[in-house]
Amino acid sequence: VQLVESGGGLVQAGGSLRLSCSASGSIFSFDVMGWYRQAPGKQRELVALIHSSGSTNYADSVKGRFTVSGDNAKNTVYLQMNSLEPEDTAVYYCNFVRGTLNYWGKGTLVTVSS
Repeated sequence: VQLVESGGGLVQAGGSLRLSCSASGSIFSFDVMGWYRQAPGKQRELVALIHSSGSTNYADSVKGRFTVSGDNAKNTVYLQMNSLEPEDTAVYYCNFVRGTLNYWGKGTLVTVSS
């Protein structure tokens, strides 16, 4: 299974970006799909998750600004990021989980300029 992210880039503060991540090589759906990020010099942290039930979880720092959504049939997860802040600058990684199996994308860089 390979996860491929897209949608990162450079944006000004207050702008928006939409990240996508699709799983190839999988014939089954996933229990949880989500996004993590790692800023320079910091540990990787949770951004948002969507469960197969449709329930979602968000980091406090992105609540009200980011929206995670998923398409189970396509094994694709999206992250709509609005009102971006320089503090959101990081490499964003998608993560898919099925049981004890855990898959990571290679990451896509999001840079927010002030």
